Amino acid sequence: MSDSARDEESSGGFWRKLKSGLGKTRGRLAEGVGNLLLGEKEIDEEVLDELETSLLLTDVGVDATREIMDTLRSRVRRKELNKTGALYEALAVLLKELLQPLAKPWTVDARKKPFVVFFVGVNGVGKTTTIGKLAKYLQSEGRQVMLAAGDTFRAAAVEQLQRWGERNDVTVIAQRQGSDSASVVYDAVQAAQARGIDVVLADTAGRLQAKTNLMQELAKIKRVVARLDPDAPHEVLLVLDAGVGQNALSQVREFDAAVGVTGLVVTKLDGTAKAGVLFAIAREIGKPVYFIGVGEGIDDLRPFQPDAFVDALLPSLEERDALPEDT
Repeated sequence: MSDSARDEESSGGFWRKLKSGLGKTRGRLAEGVGNLLLGEKEIDEEVLDELETSLLLTDVGVDATREIMDTLRSRVRRKELNKTGALYEALAVLLKELLQPLAKPWTVDARKKPFVVFFVGVNGVGKTTTIGKLAKYLQSEGRQVMLAAGDTFRAAAVEQLQRWGERNDVTVIAQRQGSDSASVVYDAVQAAQARGIDVVLADTAGRLQAKTNLMQELAKIKRVVARLDPDAPHEVLLVLDAGVGQNALSQVREFDAAVGVTGLVVTKLDGTAKAGVLFAIAREIGKPVYFIGVGEGIDDLRPFQPDAFVDALLPSLEERDALPEDT
């Protein structure tokens, strides 16, 4: 099989995984969007209200939902949209346009060696797992990677990252539990400079974003690493669990204030009916979403593509017909 054929097969497989992973959110959307698939039904206020409710229930957010519905209602009043099928198509276009600002390819600047990436996020979001998956992703591009086990507060986090290192045959710089996180990351960057490593992926402490000492610790790691490279870290990726819905917005603001978040990774989309939070992020935050995760497999972390996301999110007529009577 050629490389292009493999890429196409991989891409198609991930799209199917994405559609499956978004099933909970799509099912909830179907309660309000499903009627639009009838195509020939007249648009009335009940149809619009059902759509609005579904958007809110999937955590699209009040502001983003209002913006979407205001646009649709205006087009209905102007008779630009007469049937529910046209409304469905207009909704898809609006959703894709709303997400488009989040689409920014994640690139490694080869001139900055090592390219240092901090991973931040509260406990339980899949931060350490994301690092392991991204290491595999970078290796597939031919890059040499080193991991820094900077979440020294949790022994399990260090052990988990070491297992990912063994799995990917990647060096992991770690110290004992309770060690100074900044020291671990400093050692990793220093070692990477000496060995000519391309990318350092650094785990950092979790806990709650509202904890002042956590934010101070993250700021300290940044200051210490800057002694080796004044431009480091070159990226600060915040890992968000899609299941927290609107709470993700406060996490972005808190971590951004502490360490300057440059991009987002949204995980666990396969386990929530709140995947609409990406629209709220687009409307209120504006940070790029570099990657999304829709499963536990090592290849289940992929670059975020707004059009594919919306296509996988919106329900089909078959799914509407399959809805239980009591939904």
